[in-house]
Parts: sequence; structure tokens; C-alpha cells
Amino acid sequence: MTAALVATHLTKRYGDRTVVDDVSFEVARGEVVGFLGPNGAGKTTTLRMLTGFLAPTSGGVTVDGIELAREPERARGRFGYMPEGAPMHPELRASEYLAYRAALKGVPRRRLRDEVARCLAQAGVQEAATRILGQLSKGTRQRVALADALLGDPPILVLDEPTSGLDPNQMRHVRALVRSMARDKTIFLSTHILPEVEATCDRVVIVRGGRLVAEGTPDTLRAQASATGRYVVRTRSAPAALADVLAATRGVRSVTVEDARCVVETDAGEGDLDAVVDAIAVAGLGLRELRPLGGLEDVFAELTVTEPDAPVAPTEAA
Repeated sequence: MTAALVATHLTKRYGDRTVVDDVSFEVARGEVVGFLGPNGAGKTTTLRMLTGFLAPTSGGVTVDGIELAREPERARGRFGYMPEGAPMHPELRASEYLAYRAALKGVPRRRLRDEVARCLAQAGVQEAATRILGQLSKGTRQRVALADALLGDPPILVLDEPTSGLDPNQMRHVRALVRSMARDKTIFLSTHILPEVEATCDRVVIVRGGRLVAEGTPDTLRAQASATGRYVVRTRSAPAALADVLAATRGVRSVTVEDARCVVETDAGEGDLDAVVDAIAVAGLGLRELRPLGGLEDVFAELTVTEPDAPVAPTEAA
């Protein structure tokens, strides 16, 4: 597939602080790609560089074959951008605001009303058309921001936390909308909600500490995690106490504490797992969970729990 969005060695520094460090990836036409990372990983800064709202210190962005730095207006015309907490004019009605935004995006005056109505309906927020933006809930404003990104029917959507502040029904609507639009649009979305990635994304890009640490389909990432011989272990006791017991257990190669759980790497034999269970029982810790590492949540925790020492090669080419 031809790439619709290409980031090449994107880097952003503020003085001595590097926020995004040599990040490269591609998004093919018609793909829905999730952009994951813990807080402070550089996701929003990366999105702002992708959309031309922030100039990179080095590196570049190509949008449908157009170099963003050389032809910014033409490149920006190819995508709709929904920033998290999108700024709005609180004194305007939603329809007034969207008509103003549509005009800025070059929608002809004769089509403004129909275009605003179409995007409000698509975002599932028609009821807010005549309401004052400053009086809307966060979730409703978020859906108005999504309608804004849809104005002009751009072929590429860049969405920063599109379901933030939405109730479960609204989240389901947005997820279904993303999947339906994937038939004829390219979508790159940042989120911290892993079920959202499972439900909507064809591929995942994960960053940590401003650097790309993994890239691939959810199934590929899960398969790689489950093939490592690692297991998630939880007990009634504190993870530190469990780690001490496991570290002294036969067949255990390593133990890592992650929040309220331990991740254990064992030798290949089934007897090693039996030894882990026996050690927990003897210590009286009360086993609550023992399962192979392999869910997308596990993959995310494994890749983002510590700061990277060096960039990790992508697991799958774009």
C-alpha cells in the first residue's frame, strides 16, 4: 500500500531536553493506526509536528507525497486534525463555530450549512447544533471537535484522544465511526485506552521516552509477547515480597515488578511453573493469578514500564 503519512527521523528539542527523539514510521492509505505511549512519551508533540502545528528540530513529514515543510498549506489540506482539548470560541453556537471553521478550510459558502449538518450527524452530535459551546459538557465538546476534523471530507484524519471525556455509549459510537470511515480514509489516532486499539486499529506504533519502541499489528505484538516464556503473577501479598520469593525459586530467570504484579521469566519446562506455584504456597502468599504474558495490556506494560536505553527496532514494517 502507498503511504499516506510518513514521519522521517522526527526530533523535537527544547534546549537540552529532547521530547521526541528520531521517530520514524509510515501509515498506509486506508489504515487505522493507533499511537500508544505513557504520559510524557511525546505523543502530542509528535502529532503536532505531523500536522504542521509545531516545527520539528530535525526530520520531516510527508502527507500523500507532499512535503509538509515545503508546501504546508497544500499538505494540511489533506487531513483533518482533532487535538485533545481542542480550543473553541465558547460564546459561539456549535453550528456557528463549525461554519466558521469550514470557511477557513475552503468549503464554499453555498455548501457551509449542508457540510456542518453532515459532520454534526456523522459525529453523533446534531442535538448540539444550536447550543452555546461554553455551556456544553466536555464529552459533547469533544464530539464537536471531531465534527470539526471531518469538515471538508479530508482523506486523512489525525485524532488525539478522540474518546476522552465520552460516556460508554458515546465511545462505542466514535469507535464504530472510526471503523466505518476506514473504508475510504487513513486514520492515525493517539489513545491510552487499550480496548479502543483492539476494537479499531489495524496496526500500533508505541513510543516511550520520546522514542519508538515497537510497531506492528496487535496480533503480532501479542504473539511476540506470549512467545517470550514470561508470566504474569499476582498474589494477596505486596509485589516486592512476591518478587523476593520468586527470585529464589528454581527455574526462574528473572522477576520484574510492574505496579501490583510481577512478570516472571522461567525456563521452558512445565516443572518450573509448578515450582513457582509451590514456592508461593509455601510462603503463604495466596496465588491470585498466573497466566502467560500476551495481552495487549501486557505488551504495553512490558514496553513502557521503564525508560529505554536505546531505540528498539520496529517489530513489523509499515
